[in-house]
Amino acid sequence: MNETGPAYGLWSLVIINSAIFIFFAFSFIKPKTKLDWRSLGAFSAFIIALFVEMYGFPLTIYFLSGWLQSKYPQSDIFAHGSGHLWYTLFGLKGNPHTNPIHLLSNVMIFAGFYLVYRAWLVLHAAQQEGKLATSGPYGWVRHPQYDGFILVMLGFLIMWPTLLTLLMFPVLLVVYIRLAKQEEKLVQQEFGSAYDEYAKDVPAFLPRWKKRKNNTA
Repeated sequence: MNETGPAYGLWSLVIINSAIFIFFAFSFIKPKTKLDWRSLGAFSAFIIALFVEMYGFPLTIYFLSGWLQSKYPQSDIFAHGSGHLWYTLFGLKGNPHTNPIHLLSNVMIFAGFYLVYRAWLVLHAAQQEGKLATSGPYGWVRHPQYDGFILVMLGFLIMWPTLLTLLMFPVLLVVYIRLAKQEEKLVQQEFGSAYDEYAKDVPAFLPRWKKRKNNTA
């Protein structure tokens, strides 16, 4: 795969792309509490690590360079397109940005941000009224915003897998689970038995598709 111009060392793109996605996340969740900021911080760390490898320094490609060069001797493993590892490993042809894997990742990223946005609308309206958020995405799961961020990260992992983000992902899952538990304690203190009843009917992260309750926005 031949490309003109530098493939990496584009630190301005690292900064610009990281800032764009972190700003999107910031604008969707409107962080106010320490838990909100921790959630945003965990997501931001993943995004920065991703774009550093995508445009700055391809650590994963360097680490796998010997194996990749021996297995795919006709490929320029340091070309930017080769960073789409699934594209290289599956021997896909054409523009890597239009192959099904890349398109799927785009759908997941968009869906994740949309879920975060929809959840924020419901939560904000409920907070304004001093009520427990139970409608819209909160009718499916108790933590739709965390689900949204996880979906975005999965989409990026499919688009551009790196060793660092693959290692970070399970750690961030644990972080989100712990944040969710801390958040539930605070909400339970505020709403008491109403939250207990809600928690019995609505799962934390994975929806029960056979049972939908109070999930109209």
